[in-house]
Amino acid sequence: MFADADLETIARALADAPTHRQLTDLFAQRDLPQVNEGPKWRQITLFFRAAQARDQCGNAVLSLISAALRPAAFVHDKKAFAAHRERLNLVMAFHGLSYGEDGRFYKVQASATIDEAQARAARLKTELERRDVHPDVLRFCTAELLQENYFHAVLEATKSVSAKLREKSGEVGDAGQLAQAALGLGPTGIPILAFNAMSSGTEISEQKGLANLFLGMFGTFRNTTGHEPKISWPVTERDAMDLLTLVSFLHRRLDGARRMRSS
Repeated sequence: MFADADLETIARALADAPTHRQLTDLFAQRDLPQVNEGPKWRQITLFFRAAQARDQCGNAVLSLISAALRPAAFVHDKKAFAAHRERLNLVMAFHGLSYGEDGRFYKVQASATIDEAQARAARLKTELERRDVHPDVLRFCTAELLQENYFHAVLEATKSVSAKLREKSGEVGDAGQLAQAALGLGPTGIPILAFNAMSSGTEISEQKGLANLFLGMFGTFRNTTGHEPKISWPVTERDAMDLLTLVSFLHRRLDGARRMRSS
């Protein structure tokens, strides 16, 4: 069960997401006495208290959050969705939970203090800067991202490699399929993106080896983190550091790659 003070904080973070009409409908679906007066945060707080008293657990709180913050309802306002999630997860972090972009709750390492997530981010960023990693990698070391722990940092960093592959090659797709299409030799023996002049057996071997490295990265990290819940596939700080260093190497090689033919 959530403490009363936390219920109010959660309610305030959630209040601007649904309209008054939507909120009334959400209450009605949950078979509890409705309070239709006062600001929305107050109505939500009272609903949370009544639901917890009835159920003797916080499940109804999580259920209402999921209904009020459905990702599909924010298709045309992604910034608002991100802002609601950020405020909500500041509270949820203390309970070992995080509300994801997919509208699901995930278990995370519970924060003991408000500054814990920021400290974790600073520690990781300092070490990556010491390693002189690519600037595109450092963008994934923000406190907001690391509140959801290293699992999500790894997932987002691998997405950045896919984004650059699409941009430079003109190919569509994602992860391993995209890497194969953009970097593989294919039936013509000429890749869309080449890391060298492809004028000798050594250079062709390097091209194949780097393509396999991209495929291995996606197969090990992107596919696993993209399809498994965090609790089933934990990522340690050391794992995250090594993966982000590998992503840095791949970004640098992609920056120097040149287009050999059309997609």
